[in-house]
Amino acid sequence: MVLVTFETPKPTRAELLAAYGTTIPDLVGPGMRVLLVGINPSLWSGWAGVHFARPANRLWRTLYEAGFSDRLLHPSDTAALTAAGIGITNLVHRATARADELDNAELQAGVQKLRRLVRKHRPAFVAFLGLSSYRIAFGQPKARVGRQVEPLEGATVWLLPNPSGINAHYQQPDLTKAYAELRAAVAAMKAE
Repeated sequence: MVLVTFETPKPTRAELLAAYGTTIPDLVGPGMRVLLVGINPSLWSGWAGVHFARPANRLWRTLYEAGFSDRLLHPSDTAALTAAGIGITNLVHRATARADELDNAELQAGVQKLRRLVRKHRPAFVAFLGLSSYRIAFGQPKARVGRQVEPLEGATVWLLPNPSGINAHYQQPDLTKAYAELRAAVAAMKAE
């Protein structure tokens, strides 16, 4: 397998600092089967205006390796992502340098907005990308990676590791394996 890399211009420090608090619109569309829920946009994403824009973020490689796409997508390939039935949102919509800049109340407040989005677009699966944020937002301190018991507005909930390059708990093969389990569940549902 050959992985294609993309050259992304680097923002200046001033541009990153100016991205604090910016928001990125939800990426949703008709036929969405999986809604990926991040914690919040990074400053790099706020600067670029697209989800998971930082080159060190492993989401795009993981989606490709797990079989969600037939090629390695770039964060700007939004049409290809929605065509694959995948959408993206965040629990908290404001960009920060680090997720630890968010407080528990912000994560918990994001749940109601997420519920409205899921009711409106009806994805079959809602996949949270980050254990800690899910545990805090939903009051589930012992939640583990994988399918969760409680649905969200009728959608099956799946908990996945955060694909951030700073998540040292999951190396690339482990990320791919966890995301591939969700992909298999999506394919099984489609086959029914």
